[in-house]
Amino acid sequence: MTILIQLFVMFFRIGLFSFGGGYVMLPLIYQGIQDFGILSAAEFSDLVALSQMTPGPIAINAATYVGYQSAGVLGATAATIGVSLPSFLLVILVVHFLGKFRESKGLQAVLAGIRPATVGLLASAVIFLAQTSILIPDTTLSQLVSRPAQSVQDISFLFFVLFLVMYAKWKIDPIKLTLLAGALGALLIR
Repeated sequence: MTILIQLFVMFFRIGLFSFGGGYVMLPLIYQGIQDFGILSAAEFSDLVALSQMTPGPIAINAATYVGYQSAGVLGATAATIGVSLPSFLLVILVVHFLGKFRESKGLQAVLAGIRPATVGLLASAVIFLAQTSILIPDTTLSQLVSRPAQSVQDISFLFFVLFLVMYAKWKIDPIKLTLLAGALGALLIR
């Protein structure tokens, strides 16, 4: 029973103090799962990819997966409720007081402080995912570009650059890019 309470409390805390969505929660989720010792950095990176491919918010999908890995169906339930409940309660509270505090300078100051922190947490998630998904230790960018792809990480880096350019230049639908990346991965990475 204690693992269920620990999962609920950990994810409730993450849900309560993470402003900016699921990607902001990822570093906090990773830090939290270190206490349980259930996922390596590479496995967590795979979890993030799976959470993006399955329907629903990434934070809820990640919480459900971590909870399931820790304590089965009851763990998945505890983690999912834990990460969702703060948002539910905060929305009810905000709706109740929204009109009253809309022009509050104090509220505006709090939001002004939260915004840059949210960007920092998003950047932290990007760096973490890059380290476990596309970067190769002790390899420089010029080395990657000047030699043919030789490993999964080389191909992953090339995919990253290719799909970044495709999205930035042609604004191709992210779902189509994800399907294309999966198909290319199935063909090229074995």
